[in-house]
Amino acid sequence: MLSRGETIMNDRNVSILAALTLWQREVVRFLRQRSRVVSALVSPIFFWAFFGLGLGTSFSPAGSTHKISYLEFFFPGTLAMILLFASIFSTISIIEDRREGFLQSVLVSPAARWSIVLGKIMGGTTLAWLQGLVFLVLAPLSGIHLTFAHTIGLAAIIFIFGFGLTGVGFLIAWPMDSTQGFHAIMMLFLMPMWMLSGSMFPATGAPRWLQLIMAINPVTYGVAAVRAMFYDNVAAVTGGSPPSLGFSLAVSVLFGIATFVASIWLTNRPVRGTR
Repeated sequence: MLSRGETIMNDRNVSILAALTLWQREVVRFLRQRSRVVSALVSPIFFWAFFGLGLGTSFSPAGSTHKISYLEFFFPGTLAMILLFASIFSTISIIEDRREGFLQSVLVSPAARWSIVLGKIMGGTTLAWLQGLVFLVLAPLSGIHLTFAHTIGLAAIIFIFGFGLTGVGFLIAWPMDSTQGFHAIMMLFLMPMWMLSGSMFPATGAPRWLQLIMAINPVTYGVAAVRAMFYDNVAAVTGGSPPSLGFSLAVSVLFGIATFVASIWLTNRPVRGTR
């Protein structure tokens, strides 16, 4: 018979293996769906190009001392959109797995619930991270030139940002059994979070109540962290007093931890169809 210590170690190894397997499964599933790969990148790029070129040089943030085109200003916002779409939509697989019976099989396995959460969230985060890195290649087209050090820093920020967003997707998808309902919440809740994050327009010049909403929006700090890596003096570009890089990173890390812990708590509650 196994001792208590050996049993705990064995259960831990099973949970780690389950997390790694689910992580790999998310990535493989995405790469096999070529239409999903193309749409995940092409749609935001067209959105960025059309809006950026359409407004052109007519954009001038209030209080900025650095002339900037909307194509350049909107680049971090488009990156946030790619992360949002990639990370959030990757969690639709939770609904599909429940419908196919795969999720029930995982839940009755010896793997701990935290391993399910970790595997799913890390899978979605990896997909968002890879797509974000691909989009960074287009930065010079907007007038943003990155050094190697900045690229490494942005890679870390994108991963942290994507982790929190995937956690939000997990929290929404876990109790749902309808992809239509998931898309409805996406449009009614998540898109406004993106639009009111400084992605499309700076907080300076916005009404006071709108500035308050942007200040409590966690996506705001992910966008601010990305933008802070692009410029040595981000205040001169966006105007006003944007959140510092350190503060934005701290909020993004806490946001990721909060969504991860909340996801673990949610999976330990009984959900219809997963008992």
